[in-house]
Formats: sequence, structure tokens, C-alpha cells
Amino acid sequence: MMHVRRSPEEIAANRQRYEEHQKKGLEFAPKALPAPSPLPAPAIDAAAIIHQETIPGGWYWSTALKRGDALRIDQGEGGSTVALVAWNATDTSERLNLVDTVKVQWTTALGKGRVIFSDMGRVMFSLIEDSSGAHDCLMGGSTAASNAAKYPGVKTRNTRDNLVLVAGKLGFTRRDIPGILNLFAPVRVDDDGGFHWRGKLSNSGDYTELRAEMDMIVGFSNCPHPLDPDPVYAPKPVIVTRFRAPAPAVDDLSRTATAEALRGFENNASMLA
Repeated sequence: MMHVRRSPEEIAANRQRYEEHQKKGLEFAPKALPAPSPLPAPAIDAAAIIHQETIPGGWYWSTALKRGDALRIDQGEGGSTVALVAWNATDTSERLNLVDTVKVQWTTALGKGRVIFSDMGRVMFSLIEDSSGAHDCLMGGSTAASNAAKYPGVKTRNTRDNLVLVAGKLGFTRRDIPGILNLFAPVRVDDDGGFHWRGKLSNSGDYTELRAEMDMIVGFSNCPHPLDPDPVYAPKPVIVTRFRAPAPAVDDLSRTATAEALRGFENNASMLA
């Protein structure tokens, strides 16, 4: 790869353009998103439920998802981080892209009212409910090496190997695994770029609901986050409920909160045309 050295003037000009674009984006964005969804999680209408799955601690699961369906991921017993990956079911070369999700919404804080983008500029998920607001879209998941260092002498399962198994069973390779969205992982970044675990941001029984904005294949792994300070490997089971979500209103927050979300949904519409 050839690296192009840029002059200080070019760097300054690029930074100025970036800051101008950021200012326009932030001016359009809502000044405040809704408060976290209430706890405990309200019951889902039984007639709307399509399937419910319990993922034991340390294990994985995958499912197909239709546009308009939603997933409620519920910690149930608390203290679990759930890694999520997703692919467009029609064209699996399109997949979850957390870099763009962060970049175009000018925030790493994903909560109710935000959307999650694909690598083709389309919206994959809308966060329609969320009691946590403490999710990690930057660090990735645990590996055999990180677990061996953290839990010496203990046989454990890890996020990376679980998702390799998910991918293989779906006919994908390791290279097809996108960046990981860690749900219920209260990670924050300090001014120096360091990652820190802020356990007080999490509540026992937290849940989140993701509405599918396209047909997808979704994979999950239920393993502790690399920064989770608990020295004991004891992930709790999580409950994933697939249900038919109510149709979004015209003023649905996820669809109107940012100019980038509007463009993303326009891209989704072109996919269906």
C-alpha cells in the first residue's frame, strides 16, 4: 500500500472541511434523544411473537429476520454482553458496518432513536426501545487469547470462535464476519482514546429492541466482554424474542433524527424499487 504524505496545509484544510460537515450534521440532529426505555421490560403481545430463543452463557445462535420484524434482546438474569453481527439476506456481501454507523451519526452512543448502518449506506436496524444506552461498537469481542489471559487455567468459550462457528454454519468464511456490536457493554472512551468499563451505566434486566429495516441473517454470541472486570467466567443466559413490530409512524424518530438516517432510508427504498 502506498502512503501519501500530506502537507500541514492539506491536513488543516481537510480538518476544516470535516468540522464544517460535522457542524451541519449536528445542527440537524435532535438536541436530545428519548430517555431510556422503562424497566422492567413490558410484556410483548403474544400474538406478535414469532419465536423465542434462550442463548446459554458462552454459546451462540443465528436466525433469519424479515423486514418489519423486531428482536428484543433481554438480559433476563443480568450481567451478560451479547455480540451481534448481521448480513443482508438477499446479498450477503452487504453487512453490518459500525464505523459508518458511528461516523454518520457523530456519536458512539447508540440508544433509542439511533440506527445501525450497513457498509452500503443502508439502514439495517432501528433501535426502537433500549433501557441501557450502554453498548460498545468499537472494541470487538473476546478471543481465545484474551480469555486465556483473563481466566488462567479455566476452559472457556469466546466471541471470536463462536462467530466463526456461526459463519461456517451459514456458509460464510472468517473474512465475512463484520465488526461486532456488543450489546450491554458499558464501554466509554476517555480524552486520550483509552477504553474504560463503566459498570454503573448498566442495570440488571436491561433490554434492547431492534427493528429490522431489511431482510437479514443475524448472529449472536453470549460471552463476557474483554473489559468486563468480573474475574469469574460466568455469563448469564439471554433471551432473544423475534416479534412483528408495529409499523413505524410518519414521524418515527429513527427515520427522522438525522439527515444521514433520512438518506439511509432513501437508499433502503431504492433497494426495494
